[in-house]
Amino acid sequence: MAQLEVKSSSCFTVASLGVGIRDAAGNNLDFPGILTNQQICPKGLAVKTGARSFAAGTYRMFGFYQEQSGAWKNLPEQTLTVAEAPLVVTQDTLTPKAAEPNTPVAGHLTLHASKCFTAAAVGVGVRDAAGNNLDFPGGLTNQQICGKAVTVKTGARSFAPGTYRMFGFYQEQGGGWKNLPEQTFTVTETPLVVTADRVAPEDAAEGTPVVGQLTLHASKCFTAAVVGVGVRDAAGNNLDFPAAATDQRVCTEDVTVKTGARSFPPGTYRMFGFYQEQGGAWRNLPEQTFTVTPSSTAEVSPPVAGKKLIWREEFDGPISATKWNKSASSAYRYGNYNPDDDKLDRIDPEKVTVTDGTAVFSASQSNFTLPNGRKAWDTGLITTEYSAERFMVKTGDYAETRIRMPKELGAWPALWTWHQGANEIDSFEYHPDNPSLLELTNHVNPAQKYWTDHVAVKPGEWTTIGTYYGADSVDWYVNGVKVFEDKKGVGKHWSAYLILNLSLCSGDYHPSPKGPGTVSFASDFVRVYR
Repeated sequence: MAQLEVKSSSCFTVASLGVGIRDAAGNNLDFPGILTNQQICPKGLAVKTGARSFAAGTYRMFGFYQEQSGAWKNLPEQTLTVAEAPLVVTQDTLTPKAAEPNTPVAGHLTLHASKCFTAAAVGVGVRDAAGNNLDFPGGLTNQQICGKAVTVKTGARSFAPGTYRMFGFYQEQGGGWKNLPEQTFTVTETPLVVTADRVAPEDAAEGTPVVGQLTLHASKCFTAAVVGVGVRDAAGNNLDFPAAATDQRVCTEDVTVKTGARSFPPGTYRMFGFYQEQGGAWRNLPEQTFTVTPSSTAEVSPPVAGKKLIWREEFDGPISATKWNKSASSAYRYGNYNPDDDKLDRIDPEKVTVTDGTAVFSASQSNFTLPNGRKAWDTGLITTEYSAERFMVKTGDYAETRIRMPKELGAWPALWTWHQGANEIDSFEYHPDNPSLLELTNHVNPAQKYWTDHVAVKPGEWTTIGTYYGADSVDWYVNGVKVFEDKKGVGKHWSAYLILNLSLCSGDYHPSPKGPGTVSFASDFVRVYR
């Protein structure tokens, strides 16, 4: 756009008024938007034309006007210079900023330009302290670069440890090379961090062979010469589990190593995962306590006098279909899954396993969506309902189990009863967010106690819980000691199936589990006395 200011010695009206342009060849390149019938007086007149662009060069520019008679008059000329706008190329991002020694990495360059042009080559340059060229291979050729950012990914290469200068670069079509701003590129060894996620078992019985199991991961991949599970007694003697893994690859994802089996004398031991580096150094992971309890062949008497053992499950072999059903319960609205009562349960028979005389009930996130829209968790349940025996407890029985409480939030283990939509007695319910509390509940003739003991009930620790189904009072026992009698009872003709299971909280009343991951608890036995 041009602006023209004119004045005259006396007022007169021009037919046209504008700004003219001539190139070196005399071609007419006038600004558009000529004004018509404009009065010019001594006080002056300022006018603006329309806009137009010009090629680079030098031009003659002048104002002009047309008299009413038709004659054109040019005003004095001046020079208009149109210069070529400079090309500005901006480096937006440049990576990597760091790398591991001798580990191939690729260069990434993002750049844009003030105006479009085609670069003969674009890449990522690297110089060491001596100025040697260690550029990344494989940049782009004949790459058009405009105002919108363009990303260049090079080929990969590795570097020795050190500090380097790194920069983007491009080559002009005329052959000139242009370097973009430099930044520091550091190649250094990052420390290896190995984490033991789980070491098992936590306990065992005297003389019973058990297998060591270690789950671990590392901050970066490496190959351990040996990975195993170590055990030390009070005197520091080496009682490691046999058959450690050799040349074991360990990366950022969990890997589980199982050892051979061995037995231990009664006592308390220090147990830990360990690994050996390829260079020969041994590394021990954090320790935990491993307890071996004395075995006993004597029959254990219940705390309720006059009762004899009439039914038992010691979990010394696979779950028996004669005693248990692992697939469904009539207590669940849909048989094998249940969106009710703050639960996320979907029964999976594979989630109850037996190892070293212990039943482990585990749960993990499911791909199944419950009718209420929540994601289910696949979990373990066993019940005498629908089993071959169809065993039922009845009025006057005493039932007992030994439980290792879960540690993970969202876990909800329980031993309870059910028959024909009712007859529910909860021997216990447990939630790790209340780590020392057991819920003891009679749903037949309503009564309940929230029983707390910071010594007897702890996450990850074993507790023995029993229930006497009395006609006039249901009594609860913890570690052989009566802790609650409800004075309500179940009546003379009560009977029900046993259920031992791991439920998952939906978060309405207790925290829901945080996946991915596994939630679990364990049972040592279930016994019924009559």
